Amino acid sequence: MKDWFLLYCKRSEQERAVINLDRQGVECYYPQVNVNKIVRGKRVEISEPLFPSYIFVYFDPEHLSYTTVRSTRGVADFIRQGARPQMVQQELVYGLMMNENCEVHQAKLSSLPIPGECLQLKQGQFKGIEAIYQEADGEKRSFMLINLLGKPVKVSVENEDIVKD
Repeated sequence: MKDWFLLYCKRSEQERAVINLDRQGVECYYPQVNVNKIVRGKRVEISEPLFPSYIFVYFDPEHLSYTTVRSTRGVADFIRQGARPQMVQQELVYGLMMNENCEVHQAKLSSLPIPGECLQLKQGQFKGIEAIYQEADGEKRSFMLINLLGKPVKVSVENEDIVKD
């Protein structure tokens, strides 16, 4: 009986792992999100993995062994609970598939400031301090460059703590 499992891949080798797993008949899924980035001085929209280095796989362990899947090029190992690979609930994976192209989620990520933009922090320990946006730090946090005691310091803050000037 087929089940969903979560694999951890070698750094930046998700694509390679998916190609090699597909050749073995393993169904793969890794959610992606479109984000706006500046590449070579131009703003472009690119797809990035929602969970970098992780892939959901759907296969029957009775027909294809865990060792075969784990030994696939690009794969590091299964996410485990004890000695056995941890199964993932189907509802979770199908929910991610349905929400992957959700416009609200896309708009939330694309509304982030551009790197170098001056902002003011509205909450938290750095409330009222002006900062320079550096980059996103996951979905809900961002790296900001603030000036403390005359030295620029890179800090990670919640996205809702940011006020655009």
